[in-house]
Formats: sequence, structure tokens, C-alpha cells
Amino acid sequence: RRDRAVRRGGRVRYVDGLRAPAVVEALGRAIRAATTRPWTIMEICGGQTHTIARYGLEALIGDVTLVHGPGCPVCVTPLEVLERARRLALAPGVVLHTFGDMLRVPGAQGDLLDARSRGEEVKILSSPWDAVTRAREDPARQHVLFAVGFETTAPTTAAVIELAAELGVENLSVLASHVRVPPAIEALLARPDHRIDGFLAAGHVCTVEGFDRGYPALAARFGVPIVVTGFEPVDLMRGVLACVRRLEAGEPVVDNAYARAVRPEGNPHARAAVEWGFEVVDRPWRGPGVIAGGGPAHR
Repeated sequence: RRDRAVRRGGRVRYVDGLRAPAVVEALGRAIRAATTRPWTIMEICGGQTHTIARYGLEALIGDVTLVHGPGCPVCVTPLEVLERARRLALAPGVVLHTFGDMLRVPGAQGDLLDARSRGEEVKILSSPWDAVTRAREDPARQHVLFAVGFETTAPTTAAVIELAAELGVENLSVLASHVRVPPAIEALLARPDHRIDGFLAAGHVCTVEGFDRGYPALAARFGVPIVVTGFEPVDLMRGVLACVRRLEAGEPVVDNAYARAVRPEGNPHARAAVEWGFEVVDRPWRGPGVIAGGGPAHR
């Protein structure tokens, strides 16, 4: 593929190697060869699920079943939080700021796209810093940043809170619905009827949070391997292969199959920002319900 792209004057991208069919197929053969019995593995993030479906990876892994969930943070944002955001958008003198993926998520009585179509002030963000800028330029109205996400986006929300305080922007508030992944894994494994043998942890979460806290204790306590995995086809197939090998060997440990982006300690600056701006609380998830320690709440 590289030679064809060069001959045609095309541009070879780094990501092409992580989508190479020959590599993906070879990893599929390795997974099938390593598997002596059926195994069930859950990938954590909806982005990983999208890649699995887009590239048909499930057809290549033999007796390994992939369970999709718990999903993306948008999917698990509870109805009551969505409804609160919608009511804020409808309130006079309030401007709601959020990312585009939140507009179509249904609440109890509609979604934010409907509120926006009725002329209400729902602004789409290209960056969370936009909320600070807009609030500073429009002091007569109240501005609300509707922030969701796994541990990945919590540091930027904390940084926005800190920046607004430093600049004296008093008309900006934050409606935060961040969630934490390890407590969700624990809640799933604590169910006596679960059938999960191993996990593919979300690489973007671990880029921020690392995997030295929470994950090793979960793997040891419940006897399941956890593999930190990226989002391209080769990433995911390598993650499945690493997980199958640990399962076959009876080794409930944490592996890092995304070493180009993830370190065990994560990003120390991002972790410090989260610890400054948030405290861990019990948080409701859409679907599972209230999860102990399931999310951070801003202080």
C-alpha cells in the first residue's frame, strides 16, 4: 500500500500502518491460534466500538466475543442532567455552551437541538476556552459550560474553572457531568451474573489518568486481565491478543498495548488539575444507575 501511494503521488500517513489489512489479518490469525476456549472481553469506549464495527474486527477473532460498553460519556449522561441543561438553555438571560455531540441526546422532554431551533442560546464549542471568552465579552448574561466526558476531558474543565477565577469572570458557571471508568468496571464485575472475562481499557482515559491507580487492584480482586488499548484496528487487535494470552495463562494483570501514548502514571499535570478542581462523588450513570465514586464533582 505504501508503494502504491508513492507511485501515485499520494501521501502516506502514519495512521495507515495502524489500519493495514495485512497486519490486522495476521493479528486475527494470532488471536485464533492463541484461543483454546471461548472468552468474552468488553471494550470500554464507544470510540473503540465504532472501530470494531467499521472494520469488521469481530469476524476475525474466532471464539472471542466482544461486549460493547459501558459506552461513551455522552451516552451515559443521565436524563436529569440533560433536562437540567435543557431548562438552563430555556431560561431568560442564560447562554448554554456545549459540544455538538450533546445536542441530539434526548432528555426527559426534548433535546438541546430542539431548544436551539426555537431560538434559545445554545452555543456549540470548538474549545472549552470559548466559554470563558464569550462570558467575558458578554457580562450582562449568565453563561453555563455544560461539560461531560470521561477522565479525558475533566482536566480542561478544571482549567476553565481556574482561568475564569483568575480573570474574574463571575458570570460563567459549569454544569459538569464527568464520569470515572474504574468504578464502572468495578460495578459491572460486582454483579454476580456478569460474564466478562477481560477488559480493553480506553487509551485516551489512561493517557490522562494512567493505569497505576485503580486498574491493578481491580484486575487482582476480580481475576480479570485489563489491557490498555488504542482506537485503530491494529491497536484493538493487539489489545485483544494481549488479553487472550493473559486469559489463557490465567494471569489477571494490567498490560499496556498503547505505549506510544500512555504511561503508567498518565499525565501528572492533568491529574493535578483534576485533583484541584474536583472531588470524587457517587454519580448516576444513564443505564447502570448510581455508581459509587462514579464521577468527579467540581469543588
